[in-house]
Amino acid sequence: MKDFWDERYGAEAFAYGEKPNEFLKEKLSMIPHGGTVLFPAEGEGRNAVYAATEGYNVSAFDMSALGREKALQLADKAQVTIAYKVADLASIAYDEETFDGLVLVYSHFPAAIREQGFKKLCSYVKPGGKVIFECFSKAQLQYTSGGPKQLDMLFSLEEVKTIFSMLEFDVLEEKLITLEEGLYHNGKGSVIRFTATKIAS
Repeated sequence: MKDFWDERYGAEAFAYGEKPNEFLKEKLSMIPHGGTVLFPAEGEGRNAVYAATEGYNVSAFDMSALGREKALQLADKAQVTIAYKVADLASIAYDEETFDGLVLVYSHFPAAIREQGFKKLCSYVKPGGKVIFECFSKAQLQYTSGGPKQLDMLFSLEEVKTIFSMLEFDVLEEKLITLEEGLYHNGKGSVIRFTATKIAS
């Protein structure tokens, strides 16, 4: 998997463009301004850099060192700083209840690790912290606008409710949208989106 992403991010062009995801752009202000935000599987950094330009304290990680290089280039261009680690979901570690927000934009992980992985990521969020999520639904297999081709890496509403049981959903929906994100996310796409608040344990 690392080789796949290194190849995709090794090209000169930004695979998913330099502009932030539209849902993130719309919902980011739910996280208190100036707060700490974690961006897992952040690739070339378009969303993390956007949040930094909006005044947030941004941390990110991805398994691809080439993705990190592109992200840091984008951050330099925008004259902001992001803390970006090279690590996969299994090896990444932050202190629990550290972040005011968690952003999961097209964070698709293998089925064998994704439920525990998402629970781990949510453990890094403070009680009352916000989670912003947009990923492809299982219906995405009907469309050619991007995303994994393995059904078990895609999401249903019921799976999302089960995986993220530690959250209280503000908005949770499956929606057909039009994607215009760089080279690899273009056209009609079926996504599941939510914003949610971490419940105090």
